[in-house]
Amino acid sequence: MQDLRIELTKNPKQKPTDESTLGFGRIFTDHMFIMEYDRGEGWHDARIVPYAPLNLDPAALCLHYGQSVFEGLKAYRGVDGKIRMFRPKKNMSRLNTSNVRMCIPEINEDFALSCMEKLVEIEKDWIPKLDGASLYIRPYIFGDDAAVGVRASDHYQFIIICSPVGAYYPEGINPVKIYVEDNYVRAVRGGTGEAKAAANYAISLKAQDEAHEKNYSQVLWLDGVERKYIEEVGAMNVFFVLDDEIVTPALGGSILPGITRMSCIELMRSWGYTVNERKISIEELYEVSKAGKLKEAFGSGTAAVISPIGELKWKENVMILNDGKIGEVSQKIYDVLTGIQWGKVEDTLNWTVTLS
Repeated sequence: MQDLRIELTKNPKQKPTDESTLGFGRIFTDHMFIMEYDRGEGWHDARIVPYAPLNLDPAALCLHYGQSVFEGLKAYRGVDGKIRMFRPKKNMSRLNTSNVRMCIPEINEDFALSCMEKLVEIEKDWIPKLDGASLYIRPYIFGDDAAVGVRASDHYQFIIICSPVGAYYPEGINPVKIYVEDNYVRAVRGGTGEAKAAANYAISLKAQDEAHEKNYSQVLWLDGVERKYIEEVGAMNVFFVLDDEIVTPALGGSILPGITRMSCIELMRSWGYTVNERKISIEELYEVSKAGKLKEAFGSGTAAVISPIGELKWKENVMILNDGKIGEVSQKIYDVLTGIQWGKVEDTLNWTVTLS
């Protein structure tokens, strides 16, 4: 296993003095991790260095053909002062899954995780103390050969940057309004939907903008072939509580296998809920709603953990869930997951990695 070189900054930045104004992804820490790949040599020159702009050739392949993947996770300062990360091994594993799909060389997951942990340790003073705030960690890889021609790159950069972020719900967790998208398509089976590829998110922007114009927070994506089966909500996985059954769309190649999604399923099953991963059509959801059996719905993801849904609009049909209030299941999952992340709830499942 290769060595990690560390160069600390001689000009540290001023850290935020008012953590209530952090927002999301606008401030970056003093250092970043970089490792490079060359065909014939493999991954090499792993280093933590002062945060600085990158030097990219105008012909870099990633700028023209989108050969880029990323991950997102957080480090939390617990109520006991200890620094925790939530299931980071799963992020490194999923990063390699994305690498394979996007024709990017795989990384050594254990080494990458140890480098990320070291970066977080170096930047631990950047981790907010404010309740609900955390340090967002963004690992990403891109091909940057200087060539205008469609092919996989021969050179790659693997970079990790960190950003102190505020509470996702500074005023409390409130249900959002969602618009069912039946015009644009996010992904199809055989495409890149199950990879965390940068291009997937660019594809989603147009529908998201149009939903905002209609006064909806996000879109509910339908499958790209039949345009009837529910897939994701915005950039999150989605769950529906239907009487005594909890349903989330089955992974089939076009849905991102979310780590928060996995955690929600495992938690709910451990509590005795019936959780089914299966196809669910928008027609079925509407009929269940008309019958009064759609009790609640929520999205799951790293940034928000849980995002309860208060209203769904499909064509001219409006479905109001739980009188527009957060449901019992959504609240319980949010409380337990965030409790584990901040050390308020015992981690009996060994999901967290404690750094200090």
